[in-house]
Amino acid sequence: MTERYLSMTEVAARLGITKGALMTYRLPEPDVIVGHAKGWKPETIDAWNAARPGHGGRPRKHPQE
Repeated sequence: MTERYLSMTEVAARLGITKGALMTYRLPEPDVIVGHAKGWKPETIDAWNAARPGHGGRPRKHPQE
């Protein structure tokens, strides 16, 4: 049976972001490299995405009551 790997474009689509945005992320090591092309198993990307920290940035200020 043929193993299926996700390209950068497919990873971006799976995460619902653009490929440009994906390029700013620290991705896990690829599961396979063919020539210059990297590939990830869907489960590798899903596990990595689930373990990523939440949205960063400054915490919102809450008014004192």
